[in-house]
Amino acid sequence: MASASSARRRAQDASVSTRRVTLILLGLFSGLALVLAGIGIYGVISYSAAQRSKEIGIRMALGAQRGDVMRLVLAQGGKISAAGIVIGGAASLGLTRLMAKLLYSVSVVDPATFAVVAFVLALIAMVASYIPARRTLRVDPLIALRQE
Repeated sequence: MASASSARRRAQDASVSTRRVTLILLGLFSGLALVLAGIGIYGVISYSAAQRSKEIGIRMALGAQRGDVMRLVLAQGGKISAAGIVIGGAASLGLTRLMAKLLYSVSVVDPATFAVVAFVLALIAMVASYIPARRTLRVDPLIALRQE
């Protein structure tokens, strides 16, 4: 009796092993893509903030508050990430048929999944934009004005 259930269990494991490996790899690659997206957003926003250090220095010299400067840099990151989320969401809706074979008891256009993914991506983008925004607050207006 025990060997029959053991054999049945091995047969079940073998039948889903290909799907399990595929989903594990898909999860690993999607996590890596998420990390790379965060690093990319950080790099773009950091470079843009460094290029605008003179402008930020002038704004601070003229009396801009720290919160205003922070919002300026975060808004730039928010615009870039919002555009990316909209374009990526549209592309993923168009490519859902490719993923239909990998999903089990989930609709390929599950609105909750799309909303959660968009929220997570927006959150990562804001965290990646926050670091350069904090760095811009340390810009000394006199040094920024002297730079060429």
